[in-house]
Amino acid sequence: MRTAFLATDPVSDEELLDAYSEAVSGAAARITPAVVNIEVKQRGQRHGGGSGFLFTPDGFILTNSHVVNGASSIDVTLVDGTRCTATVVGDDPHTDLAVVRISAATQVAARFGDSAAIKAGQLAIAVGNPYGFQCTVTAGVISALGRTMRAKSGRLIDNVIQTDAALNPGNSGGPLVNSRGEVIGVNTAVILPAQGICFAIGINTASFVASRLIRDGRITRSYIGVAGQTVPLHRRVVRFYDLPVESGVLVVSVEPGSPAGKAGLEQGDVIVALADKHVSSVDDLHRILTEEEVGAPSVLTVIRSTEKLEKRVVPARAEGR
Repeated sequence: MRTAFLATDPVSDEELLDAYSEAVSGAAARITPAVVNIEVKQRGQRHGGGSGFLFTPDGFILTNSHVVNGASSIDVTLVDGTRCTATVVGDDPHTDLAVVRISAATQVAARFGDSAAIKAGQLAIAVGNPYGFQCTVTAGVISALGRTMRAKSGRLIDNVIQTDAALNPGNSGGPLVNSRGEVIGVNTAVILPAQGICFAIGINTASFVASRLIRDGRITRSYIGVAGQTVPLHRRVVRFYDLPVESGVLVVSVEPGSPAGKAGLEQGDVIVALADKHVSSVDDLHRILTEEEVGAPSVLTVIRSTEKLEKRVVPARAEGR
């Protein structure tokens, strides 16, 4: 039960700490039933493991690609101790995401939040199985948004969430949740030996990838060769050009010889449309750059300083990237 305070009421440190504790414990209680422990074997030998979480009642589990990639067998342990054999539905090393499935009775599924709505400084709670300690809860804040990190495949993953909620080996693939227990990210990496620098793939990206993996078992992408992050557009620019979006993708770098490079894109440009589709975020750009766009000449609309430009770009196949 929440206590309502008037603006004039003094709030004690104890009450503030109690409210924080209730938020963390409540979020953990909501997500924990969906969290699983994953053990992986290669050629019959235990190779490692990690975490994951059920996101459908019929046994689909999200985890990291690096947790299950190359596995000869996968065992999943539910929060009640039930042990199940899992099969890989699809694996995408480029976003370090994978979907596995168990055949078990109806399960408690995690609820997804909106990773586009989170802000730096808000509460973040991680649940996983570090070093095999099942359903370990750590709490911190969203440290930063729009980070870029390199997957083991070599491809840059854009729009990554940085958090200081402690992660350790075995947390990989577990959920990062908000104060309501909604998943906002899939925990994926830490920087060692630094402390408090941990990363998660935004759940909006993960949801899109998971749906494609369930449908096709893999993702074939086109690419244009930029690393970017979501940024707001200046209101005057939005009004002057009557843009249907208020944010776009800031080009952080352009790969030499890439389709974007050939099209004349420059660092600092902000992408607002591609192939007649609005681009307000990195997730939008990823959704547009599907297999259908490979080799298809498209118009790329960017804002350069305060000028609106249109560039002709021909996305290339991203396999092997």
